[in-house]
Amino acid sequence: MRIGELAAATSTTTKTLRFYEDSGLLPHAKRTAGGYRDYGREAIARLDFIRRGRAAGLTLAQIREVLDIRDAGTAPCRHVAELLDDRLSALDQQIADLQALRANVAHLRDDAAHANPAECEPEDVCRYL
Repeated sequence: MRIGELAAATSTTTKTLRFYEDSGLLPHAKRTAGGYRDYGREAIARLDFIRRGRAAGLTLAQIREVLDIRDAGTAPCRHVAELLDDRLSALDQQIADLQALRANVAHLRDDAAHANPAECEPEDVCRYL
């Protein structure tokens, strides 16, 4: 299938497909006699894998590592498990950071809710931030 057909079949753009080829995520397509890219059905499965990896929060570099392992003929399951462990740790840290931020904003809001404008110093923009 040509690049436009693959883009339509995978809800992506031709620009993204070219980028994926250039960055090694998608093997370079065979070319027709007229010079058009000619992708096989396996490209759809590979793009689906890339999309699932991105949805899990993996970087394109990490996804490329997994694809490289698979392309070398080895099952990448152990490597994927390590990547997902790292991703879970990062998510846990993000959640903790967001909870701390939320607590701080709630505290600031509570202080601001009880503000007396008469007590505000003219040189301060707002003492609650």
